[in-house]
Amino acid sequence: MVPGINDIMGPFLKFLSDEKGKTLTEVENYLADSVFHLTPADKAILAPVGRTSLFHSKVSLSKTYLKKAGLIKVDGERIFITTEGLKALKKNPSRIDIKFLLQYPSFASTFIGGRYKDYSDNKKEVESEINELADPYEVIVQKVKQLNEILKDELLDMILKSPPHFFEKLVLDLVVAMGYGGSFEEVSKLLGKSGDEGVDGVIKQDLLGLDNVYLQAKRWKNGTVGRDVVQSFVGALHGKGAKKGIFITTSRFTKHAVEYARGLKDMSVILIDREELLNYMIKYDIGVSTKEVIKIKKIDKDYFDES
Repeated sequence: MVPGINDIMGPFLKFLSDEKGKTLTEVENYLADSVFHLTPADKAILAPVGRTSLFHSKVSLSKTYLKKAGLIKVDGERIFITTEGLKALKKNPSRIDIKFLLQYPSFASTFIGGRYKDYSDNKKEVESEINELADPYEVIVQKVKQLNEILKDELLDMILKSPPHFFEKLVLDLVVAMGYGGSFEEVSKLLGKSGDEGVDGVIKQDLLGLDNVYLQAKRWKNGTVGRDVVQSFVGALHGKGAKKGIFITTSRFTKHAVEYARGLKDMSVILIDREELLNYMIKYDIGVSTKEVIKIKKIDKDYFDES
C-alpha cells in the first residue's frame, strides 16, 4: 500500500539528518525499501494524473512541503536538511505532518493562503481544510472512485434496460477492446445466435487465430450464477474440445462457482462478474466517453538540461 504524504515527511526529513545531502532518487529508494517496504506492485501504481508512479509523486510533493516550511533546501540535484530542519527533529515530534508544518509561516502562507489570518485562531476551519487537501493525489483518487461508482450504477441500469441484441454488441465491443479477435466484424462472424439474453460463441485469442476461447455471457437482472451454471459451461467446453473460456455476467458468481472455476485442472475458465464487467467497460471506454481532461503540469527536465 502506498503511504500518504503525512506518513512520508517524517522519515524523509530524518533520512537527511546526517547533513550529507541526498538526491530525490536516493530518498525515494530508501523510503520505499527500508521504511515502507513497498512491493513491486506498490511501486508500479501510477498517479491519477501524469505518467509517474504514485509513490514518486507523493515523495516529490513531500519535498515541496518540507522545502516550503524551510526544513530542507535544494542545491542542484541534492537535498539538504536545514538548521530549522535539525531543530524540528530535536523536538522529537511524534509525527511531522501538515499540521506540524503549519507552525512555519512560510509554509502556512502557501498552504492556506490568505484565507485565515492566524492558524491558532482558526484551528477548526484550517484543520478541516487540511484533512481535505493535504494529499491532492489521494483527493483525486477518492473523487475519481466516487464518480466511477456513480457511473457504474448508471451503466448497469442502461445494460439491463437494453434489448438482448445490444448486450451482444456490448460484449463483442469489449472483447475486441481487450485484444481478442482482431476486429468487431471478425468476432461477430464467429459468435453464434443470442438466446436466453446471453451470447455464446468462439473468439480468437490472437490475431492469427492460433488459439480459440469459448465465450458465454449472461445478462441476468436478478439472482446469482451458481456452480451448476458454470459447470454446464465447462461441459460445453469439453464438448467442443476447448481449453479456455470466459464467462461474463451482469450478475454475481456464488462462492462455490468461483471455487469450482479456480479448481479446474485441464482448462482455464475466467469468470467476469458485474463489478469486473463495469470496471472493464470504464477502462476500455465501452459505453462511456471522456467528459473532461484536466492537465496537471510537471517540470520538463530535458528543457533545463539544454541550458
